[in-house]
Amino acid sequence: MKRIYTSNDVEIYKNWLKKNLSEEKYIHSIGTMEQALELAKKFNVDYDENKIKIAALLHDCAKCFTVDKLKEHLEKNEDICVDFDLANYKTYHAPVGCCVAKKEFNIDDQEILDAIKYHTVGRVGMSDFEKIVFLSDKIEPKTRNADFRKMILEELDKENGLNRACLLCFKYTIKSLLDRNLPICKESINAYNYILSLVTADKN
Repeated sequence: MKRIYTSNDVEIYKNWLKKNLSEEKYIHSIGTMEQALELAKKFNVDYDENKIKIAALLHDCAKCFTVDKLKEHLEKNEDICVDFDLANYKTYHAPVGCCVAKKEFNIDDQEILDAIKYHTVGRVGMSDFEKIVFLSDKIEPKTRNADFRKMILEELDKENGLNRACLLCFKYTIKSLLDRNLPICKESINAYNYILSLVTADKN
C-alpha cells in the first residue's frame, strides 16, 4: 500500500532537522518549504501539500554532515547514487539526503526522493514538482539574497516562467562555479541545455 504523508510527518521531520542542522540551515529549510507551497499554488501544480512540504523541508537534511560522513553514505548506497555525478563535493548532500529520506525516514515516494536528490544540480526531464523545490531552495526569502530573489521572481511572472526561472538559476550557478574554478557536474550542463531548449522552443 502506498504511504500517505500527513501533517504529523511534517512535524516529525521539522523536529529532526532542528536537532541535526545549524540554526541558519533550519531556517533555510523552513523558508524553502514555505516558498515551495507558494510556487505550487502559483503554477497550479497538481500536488499533495504534505508531499511538497516534505520534499522542500528535507532537501538539505544531510547538509551539515561532514564530508567523511557524506562519503560513507555514498559508498553504502551506491544503488541510489550510482547515476549521480560526484564531481563537486558541495553537491554530495543532495544524493545523501535522498538516502536519508528513503532509508531513515522510510519515504517511498519517488517524486519526493527525486526532488531531494536533484535539487542542487538539476537533471534532464525535471518535473514541475522538482523545478519548484529546485527554485525554492535558491530564492526562499529567509536566508537568500534579496536581489537574486527579485530577478527570479520577475522571471516567474513571465510566460513559461517556471522554465525561465530555472534557466536563470542554472546560468548563475554555472557562472559562479566557473568563476571559482570549481568542477561542474554533467547533470547541470545537461539540465541547462534541456531547460534552454524548452525556453527557446516556446519563443519559436
